[in-house]
Order: sequence, then C-alpha cells, then structure tokens
Amino acid sequence: MTIQKILICDDSQTDLMNLKNALHNTDFILITASDGQEAINKARSEKPDVIFLDIVMPGIDGYATCRTLQNDPETKHIPVIFVSSKHQRADRVWAQMQGAKELIAKPYEASQITAALAAL
Repeated sequence: MTIQKILICDDSQTDLMNLKNALHNTDFILITASDGQEAINKARSEKPDVIFLDIVMPGIDGYATCRTLQNDPETKHIPVIFVSSKHQRADRVWAQMQGAKELIAKPYEASQITAALAAL
C-alpha cells in the first residue's frame, strides 16, 4: 500500500503535535482533526490513505467514528489505527470489532507509529 496522505484525529493539541512529530521525517501530507465528526468530514473530503484516531473524545468517540467510516462506501477502504490511552485487552478487541487495524497505546515511541504504517 502506498501512503501519501495521513489524517490524524485527537482532541488534545499536545497529542496531535506528538503524532505529527513522530511523522516529521516523512514525506506524508498530514491532515488533522480535533473530533470525530471533523475526522469523518475530512476523511470524505481529503481521502487520506490512513487514519490515526484517538478513542476518548467529546461528542463522537473514536469507536463510533471508526464504525461510521467503516460503514461508509466512500471511506471503508481507509485503514484506521487507534492511538489511545485505552489499551486494555477489551479495548483492543473492541477496536478490532469496529474495523481498526491496530491500537497503539499512549505513550508510544515514534517507531511504533512508523512500524504500524509499514505493516499496512
């Protein structure tokens, strides 16, 4: 899979910056969203190749966002990788059930982010 454009969604500006920093040495186009609805809208309009998505967000949480994206013919092909402080076994199972490819636990190393991309 060729990745050119990545959508990063997190309600925390600090966590958004951390993910952007983890990808700073790449040539990817990085798009950001600060909540689930914005992520859904940007996924439809920007057509990213992959989405990094937080779980705990106000309004539409990451699980509901992922379900919406997976049920939409325009976005169901876009892989979703959760990056969250929720990382118990039940969270991982539920993330997979929503259609996510992986769940990376916060805090993370930049190498975990790039490894997740390489595994797609």
